[in-house]
Amino acid sequence: MSTWLQTEAERAFGRANRSRRRARLVRRVRRVCACCDRLAIAMPTPGRQAARGVREIPLERIHGTLEPNRAEHFDYDFRPDATVRERWQRLWVAEARGAVLPPISVVPTDDGYAVRDGHHRVSVALARGAVTIDALVGVG
Repeated sequence: MSTWLQTEAERAFGRANRSRRRARLVRRVRRVCACCDRLAIAMPTPGRQAARGVREIPLERIHGTLEPNRAEHFDYDFRPDATVRERWQRLWVAEARGAVLPPISVVPTDDGYAVRDGHHRVSVALARGAVTIDALVGVG
C-alpha cells in the first residue's frame, strides 16, 4: 500500500471519526437521548415492493441497519467509531485505487433502505462524497 494513500485514508478516517464525536457532544449538550448516537435498527416493510436486483440507490435514502452489532460501530450518519479503523481505511484505499467493490445488500423500509451487508462501504462512500451506491435490493 502506498504511503500517500495510507496517509490520506488515515486523515479521512480521522475527519469522519471527529465528526461523529462532535455530533455526539452536541447531542449531549442539547440533552438528546444517547440512543440517537447509534445507527437505527430497522425492520423491513412487509409487503413493500421495490425493484429487486442490483441497482444504484441514493445514499441519503439509507437510514438504518438490520444488524444490531453494526449499530454500535456507526452513528446515524454512518460515521465510524474507532473500532473499525483498520477495515474502514482498507476500503478507503481500495476505492481510491479504483477497485470495484461489490454492491451492498439492502432491504426496503418505510422511509428508504436498511443495510444488511456493506456498512463500511456506505461509510466510506459517504466520506468520499459519493451520492449513490450500487446495492442489491432484496426482501426482508
